[in-house]
Amino acid sequence: MIIVGIDTGVNTGVAVWDTSSRQLLDVRCCGIVRAMAYLSELHKERRINVVVVEDARQRKWIPRERDFKQVKGRAMGAGSVKRDCSIWQEWCEFNGIEFNPKPPKFNRTKLTSLQFQGITGYDGRTNEHGRDAAMLVFGI
Repeated sequence: MIIVGIDTGVNTGVAVWDTSSRQLLDVRCCGIVRAMAYLSELHKERRINVVVVEDARQRKWIPRERDFKQVKGRAMGAGSVKRDCSIWQEWCEFNGIEFNPKPPKFNRTKLTSLQFQGITGYDGRTNEHGRDAAMLVFGI
């Protein structure tokens, strides 16, 4: 079974987990349009079973900000990420793929590349967004 993890945002993290081989097949970062094109091709080739998205709409806590500029920036970014979650949900429904939204607090994030490699065994090049996406699905 193929499960894809998505870390939404301007830089969309994408990770592909194969439950049969118990390994990450791919970890990458790109824009949302390229991510959707990539998943469309992957779905044709291997059939994606589930897409797990870190869903900012389920965030229950708000970090304290130091000034108005930070508050405004976080609010604008949060709105964009929430919209991305809705777009991914619509994309999954359109393609007949199970959509699994996951609250942000239940994901292990901000791992260094060395920490990530030690945990997952994945030795390809990654960035923070791809690693966050991978941790949504790793080990499922």
